[in-house]
Amino acid sequence: MKVAIVHDWLVVSGGAEKVLEQMIACFPQADIFSLVDFLEDRSIVHNKPVKTSFIQGLPYAKKKYRGYLPLMPLAIEQFDLSGYDLVLSSSHAVAKGVLVGPDQTHVSYVHSPIRYAWDLQHQYLREARLEHGPRSWAARMLLHYLRNWDARSANGVDRMIANSQFVARRIMKSYRRESAVIAPPVDVHAFEVGDKKGDFYLTASRMVPYKRIDMIVEAFASMPDRKLVVIGDGPQMDLVRSKATSNVSILGYQPFEVLKDHMQRAKAFVYAAEEDFGIAIVEAQACGTPVIAYGKGGALESVVPLGSPGATGLHFMTQTPVSLCEAVERFEDCSHAFTTAACRRNAERFGAADFRRRFIVEVLNAMAKAEPSRDSEVTSVMPSAYVKAA
Repeated sequence: MKVAIVHDWLVVSGGAEKVLEQMIACFPQADIFSLVDFLEDRSIVHNKPVKTSFIQGLPYAKKKYRGYLPLMPLAIEQFDLSGYDLVLSSSHAVAKGVLVGPDQTHVSYVHSPIRYAWDLQHQYLREARLEHGPRSWAARMLLHYLRNWDARSANGVDRMIANSQFVARRIMKSYRRESAVIAPPVDVHAFEVGDKKGDFYLTASRMVPYKRIDMIVEAFASMPDRKLVVIGDGPQMDLVRSKATSNVSILGYQPFEVLKDHMQRAKAFVYAAEEDFGIAIVEAQACGTPVIAYGKGGALESVVPLGSPGATGLHFMTQTPVSLCEAVERFEDCSHAFTTAACRRNAERFGAADFRRRFIVEVLNAMAKAEPSRDSEVTSVMPSAYVKAA
């Protein structure tokens, strides 16, 4: 049986690429497809060759690949997958839109429907300063086209898998489709529990508007007796620095070992973004560190709230400095309610082995439903250890 795995684009290593890495581990004989491939760390694709689209050869594609968004639906449809029995896609943009026939099974792991084309369109236009004028209308027309294409392309998927209940609700809103939920794999074994906590809070993220690092810094600037360490870099670095006070240390980009050390020693990890899942939140808990997170999106599923057995953190309900300050003070009053053991135990629910087991089960079920006689063919292309686990 021939298997194809399709990914949106391979440029940097992020959460979507960690999912792809585990999908390939489940189906090591699969051929890999991506719109572009400029990935330096080849371990993510298990050192396998990647078949790319015509966008790979267009001018400035390595740095400006997102600028070719209008061409991406066309490009993804040019992959000839007619010779494959099973098609797996890892999609946060257009990968699920590959063309498949009635005798092929297509299982799509959906990180999210295209965010900027659906419920986050107006936020995207504001942040891109495209609310008025001819460029605004051009952008709105493009996003309208993408929504129509995205909704139609969902019809080619036999089974959808969402990375959280939050995304599953998005999928239902966008495509009117039920989906299984499998959290993305987190390498919890790369983190060890830190028992010695320091007198500081930590936030770590790329500094882009929706992460709200500026809001976190503003909140701690109003609490001079609470120390905050900020790790990360990005377009909003100057804005973040302008809001920092003497109790806020901005370290910029740091290597993994430095990030892990701070995660292990922090009082709590602070996160203010509305995320589909939020891998950093789980990584902090893998270090035995509780989390103070914005109470929307994936954080509601990965943080056990105060008052529940085995609590691992608490949520604040509005993305404002005042709300975050109240949450920090509440944390100070009840920090004894969180244990390193509970945080670690909760993080281990999201390990890579669990992802592989659940993913294989979903693929097997999709294949059996499409054509029961092929169930044994699926198991024949997977490593025996994964078959046994499934």
